[in-house]
Amino acid sequence: MRSPELLTRVQKVGETLRFHSVLPARLTELATLVVARVWTQQFEWCVHAPLAVAAGVAPETVEALRHGRRPPTLPDDERRVVDLVHELLAHHGLSDATYEDAVAALGERGVVELVGLIGYFTMLSMVLNVARTPPDATDVPLLPLLPA
Repeated sequence: MRSPELLTRVQKVGETLRFHSVLPARLTELATLVVARVWTQQFEWCVHAPLAVAAGVAPETVEALRHGRRPPTLPDDERRVVDLVHELLAHHGLSDATYEDAVAALGERGVVELVGLIGYFTMLSMVLNVARTPPDATDVPLLPLLPA
């Protein structure tokens, strides 16, 4: 609404990353939730929490992330994604070990698409937070504020 051309073009990137990725939806939705939690982005959380569960992410995992906790048990591929998202957002890059592990598991294209997805949802989270976009009317529990 405030910059239609920009966000129309950005939406095309999101469409590619969400619907034409080599990564399964379960992992892209999980990564999206981690980004939404980091940014306390309510709109994206409310949209993607049900999608993540529908794609196979355990409801217990979603609830742990909602509270800013590391899920206690995760399949290896989900653990890898959660750790990679946190490392990239905290350190603005990946260690050699994390990168090599991710490439071995996801392939180079998968890693590039995952990093692109993280960047895409980071940008959306910033825009939506600054615009104070409210969550859709939903029965999804909102993200609690985390201590500073």
